[in-house]
Amino acid sequence: MAGTLLYKLSHRPTRAQARTSVHRHGLYLGVVPERAARARGGMPLVLDHDLDVLPEAGRRLTVSQLAGYVADIANRLAVAGLRPGGHAVICKAPNFDLWLLATAVERIGAVPVMLSQHLDSEALAALLARLERPHLITDGPKLRSLTEDGVDLAGLTRGVIGVGDAGPGAVALAGLDGSVPVRPVLRGLDEPAMITHTSGTTGLPKLVVHTPRTMRSRLRPQLFLLGLMRKRGTVAIHLPFGHSRTFAAMSLCLLQGMPALLVRDGAPDAVAGFFAERRPWLIEALPNSFLSWEELADDARRPFASVKYFSSTFDAIHPRTVRRLLHASGQRAQFFQIYGQSEVGPAAGRPYFRRFAHRMDGRCVGYALPGSARVRLVSRNGRRPSQHNPGFIEVRWDGIAKTYHGEQERYDANLHDGWWRTGDVGYRTSFGCLHMLDRDFDTIPGVGSNLEIEDILLDELAELAEVVVVPGPGSKAVPVVCTHRDEPLDPDRWRAATVAYPQLADPVQIPLAELPRTATLKTRRVELSQRLAAGR
Repeated sequence: MAGTLLYKLSHRPTRAQARTSVHRHGLYLGVVPERAARARGGMPLVLDHDLDVLPEAGRRLTVSQLAGYVADIANRLAVAGLRPGGHAVICKAPNFDLWLLATAVERIGAVPVMLSQHLDSEALAALLARLERPHLITDGPKLRSLTEDGVDLAGLTRGVIGVGDAGPGAVALAGLDGSVPVRPVLRGLDEPAMITHTSGTTGLPKLVVHTPRTMRSRLRPQLFLLGLMRKRGTVAIHLPFGHSRTFAAMSLCLLQGMPALLVRDGAPDAVAGFFAERRPWLIEALPNSFLSWEELADDARRPFASVKYFSSTFDAIHPRTVRRLLHASGQRAQFFQIYGQSEVGPAAGRPYFRRFAHRMDGRCVGYALPGSARVRLVSRNGRRPSQHNPGFIEVRWDGIAKTYHGEQERYDANLHDGWWRTGDVGYRTSFGCLHMLDRDFDTIPGVGSNLEIEDILLDELAELAEVVVVPGPGSKAVPVVCTHRDEPLDPDRWRAATVAYPQLADPVQIPLAELPRTATLKTRRVELSQRLAAGR
């Protein structure tokens, strides 16, 4: 099975490549489409949107077409001046062409740097400066925004490459000559291959450096799980297209022969129609996407009827969400929750089954995965970590990102004798199950687990679309609540549901659309606390 991930060079390898055995131990994104096309060129990929970089391509591609598009874009980018080892920032509207562009950049040996379009101009300029004059690949709206905000792109970049109608100041990608083929470049196992950024919930995002070795290592747990499945089917992916997890998921689909549905529009009605027509076998999505899809459990179109597996990572998922989705499937479905983070990849996980979902504890994130990381708990105060005295969660394995670009000291501060401190606190049960209670900086004295309280309140009050407990003025625990369709919260029902939590302040209700979120739909808890302190 692992052999499907090994890129066998179609040309004679250089001595450097032979010495480092790069084709045996690393995941090289730039040659994944070509490798997959040799084995299953006719396998389909279906999108729910058009591509900005290839508007004529349509919404149904074969793997062979995909490989051809990636090679063509790589040829054009080489004409624009991209070279092995150079940085190319990709920042544009969220779309599957983020994957195409990054894969093409990596094919020529350059390093794609995936920056979310949701970053404001000040943050984006600071990250561009940290990268020391990269190329910038962007679209018209983002380029105009940067220009209007006075960002000195001439001084911060080597050049701007425009996708679609990018406007003045950009070299149009479509106008470059892609007729001269560029051979794939495979750099060293531990050389930078991709840079993504953290969510930025506590300030300026960190630039996370991934290598062929770390990206390959992160596939081991999923390869093991796929090996346990007797049948394969169509995989629906609804993740930020520029996130490292999307590149892992696409690599698995292409190299393991699973047709993919690439979903951009996460609105419940759009998803219901797309899934009802395409009938996915597995869905991987963000926890908050699944939360917003709960209402589809009763939809007459039965969009989840064909789903055998649900998979989620990035953030805590609420038990209510898991139960409703499992009951919406017409199969003997499983919901697999994976615990991890951008720097670490998958660290622990566990499945949930419909029959036992009513007993789900939302704080239980499972056990170490086969082929994955080791996990340990480290005391914060000298006493043994426990439910009432949670410890730091630390992880160790070869899938941990190599560094933070330009911030080696900040990266090193998270390492303790080779163990990576995740920033979460938790404990293990007597059966060895890892429980994650909160982010360390989110803990509120005297409250216990904010996330546990949120799980319970969502179970008790079906009208809640989301609830987030954050420190408010005077360090009080303030529940910020959002209801379905922004209907007024019933104060009597709230008081009845929170009688066991006298430490909670009165709730603050806001529209769901005003809840500050990251690109992966995590709530920006620090920003929410700051808003409460400012009386907003």
